[in-house]
Amino acid sequence: MDMEFGQEAGREKDGAEAVLIGAEAVRERHELALGRIRRIEGEGTAKEPWRAYFERTARFILLVERVYEMQETGLLNGLSLEEWEALNHALYEDILPSAYEDSFANPSCAVRELGEEAGAWLSFLYTEIRGMIVFAFEGRLTDMTILEEVFIEVYNLFEGEEPDVGGVKEALYYFVSDYCDMTLTYRVRETLDPSLCFAKSIIMDSDLTDLRYLYRFGEYISGTERSVAAFLNGLPEETIRRMADTFTEGYRKGFAVSGRDYRNKKTVQIRYHIGFERMIRAAVENFRAMGLEPVICRAAVGTMNRAASRVNGYYAGPANRQYEYDHRYDQAVYFDKAFRDRKLSVLKVAYEQYKDLAAGYAGPAVVETFGEEGFAPQNKKEAFSLSEKQEKRALSYANEAARIVDSYIPGSETSFTIIAFPLPEIGPSFEAVFQETIRINTLDYELYRGIQQVMIDALDRAEHVCITGRGENRTRLKVKLHPLRDPARETNFENCVADVNIPVGEVFTSPVLEGTEGLLHVGSVYIGDFQFRDLEIAFQDGKTTSYTCRNFEDPEECRALVKQVILKNHDSLPMGEFAIGTNTTAYETAVRYGILDKFPILIAEKMGPHFAVGDTCYSRMEDCPMYNPDGKEMTARDNAVSALRKERPQEAYFNCHTDITIPYSELDLIEAVEPDGTRTAIIAGGRFVLPGTEALNEPLERV
Repeated sequence: MDMEFGQEAGREKDGAEAVLIGAEAVRERHELALGRIRRIEGEGTAKEPWRAYFERTARFILLVERVYEMQETGLLNGLSLEEWEALNHALYEDILPSAYEDSFANPSCAVRELGEEAGAWLSFLYTEIRGMIVFAFEGRLTDMTILEEVFIEVYNLFEGEEPDVGGVKEALYYFVSDYCDMTLTYRVRETLDPSLCFAKSIIMDSDLTDLRYLYRFGEYISGTERSVAAFLNGLPEETIRRMADTFTEGYRKGFAVSGRDYRNKKTVQIRYHIGFERMIRAAVENFRAMGLEPVICRAAVGTMNRAASRVNGYYAGPANRQYEYDHRYDQAVYFDKAFRDRKLSVLKVAYEQYKDLAAGYAGPAVVETFGEEGFAPQNKKEAFSLSEKQEKRALSYANEAARIVDSYIPGSETSFTIIAFPLPEIGPSFEAVFQETIRINTLDYELYRGIQQVMIDALDRAEHVCITGRGENRTRLKVKLHPLRDPARETNFENCVADVNIPVGEVFTSPVLEGTEGLLHVGSVYIGDFQFRDLEIAFQDGKTTSYTCRNFEDPEECRALVKQVILKNHDSLPMGEFAIGTNTTAYETAVRYGILDKFPILIAEKMGPHFAVGDTCYSRMEDCPMYNPDGKEMTARDNAVSALRKERPQEAYFNCHTDITIPYSELDLIEAVEPDGTRTAIIAGGRFVLPGTEALNEPLERV
């Protein structure tokens, strides 16, 4: 549903609604709202078909209220494992794939049952109300009360002879807008404040061998989370320590290689998949030994803070990926210019309020997972979508918001690290793949550093690089490189070993855009939750000019999916990175276990050449010197777009960086072409051919 709210000017706000409400006032409002909701079922003042919606939603609210009461009184702690499983199922039952077809959370069902005019809006409201689950577990009564009040306000609009759909749209718009300064401000705080320790207390204080602890987070807990937690419980302590040490040492190295000092920072944010608590507990201890107190906040809940393609916090596997996909653009309900400006203003005030916490923040440490089945989304006309104006408005908001955040948390003062582990969905070889992943994550740093330096020495003589696919792969690209003013002291490629991006295995650069051109093609590649088939992206002067895939029969749907997931709704993006992956051990593992299409981009990018669209790897840190282990400065940190940051900063960044890898099996040739035309093959026939790099071929020969 492509829509625009149609109001560019917000109404006058009641200041009392703009601040955190006193505890006593909240309790009074909560009791009033709860009493009213209890009377809805059987009241009969709303006509069918809307009566069913309000009665079912009221029953759901009352179920969540029982959870809140049990949490506050401590009764949740006494539940058996079977009782926890039943409660968790009841809370998430109607969005599970088996029930979703007839759920009001499904925009198609809502429109079918409640009418085209009101259905999508009521589906939006119910989806927001489902956020009450985690609020109940965290004891956030204010958030629960606000949602209950807007539900009652909308219900009142359906009690007459005819529903006031215009009033519904207005109520929902102002529900988001009026409480923006509360919901957004709290979100800023919970990403920075280690004293908000709901999840951290569960991780550090629970008996992790008693899997009931998993349900205390309030997220949907499936067999995946239970299996991972049980598996980690069975690992030796030395293995858990090895996993955690690799993770936290990568974080420390990230600061070291960039010449920054984390010791004047105070906090680190840990993001991870529920089930890995035993490893995370060890990581918390390691970070504390480094002088950094972890912040562990939940992935954002609610349309105000959710992102369509990014998870910023801890999370469990989704109860239903189609449900999340259907509601990825719910901000279409309210995202007009007035709201954009208001949200930016609130964000600025929030960071000013928490500027001391922001100054102490060192950056994120992320544990990713992989192995899930590929997701083939269904595009529904009943779901909200952003209008062209809203797309541009959302992109401009993201750019301005990033500038605000960077002013309080400069990228030049922070770092990060990312590591990945498999989930049981990867198949019957899960335990073997897990052990192999640990091995991949701890490969010999020194060996790869030396091999990659041989490649860099050859690449630094080149004017451009040519990449050609083989077999059915149609890739034919020319990547232009920056000229080196002082080759004895400068380099075009970073020698990337195991620091911020674990595991080892790539050399990368920011290409010169002018002169970078050709076609990038991959037969099959996972990007986020999506498996793209026959992905094609064409470049001219380093920027995307066309793109498609073969995921749908309709070419327009294919282009829309690429634009949404890879281009992040930009019309065009520059090539921000060109890299050559060297981790043939990871590739061997992928082929041996038949999981070549299951590895996350974090590992997959090390298994062949990869190309990123969006910002460079040095986004907002272009002026910070970076040095390779051989002492040479990596000078290719900029391109013609990022160079605009001083004169036109609003045009310099896209706030995205999406990697696309060509696996060795689809690769023919990578050649470094010097100014005089001399061609030096780095890879030929899918094998490394430079003297000194032969060891990389051994895993390839084994497959």
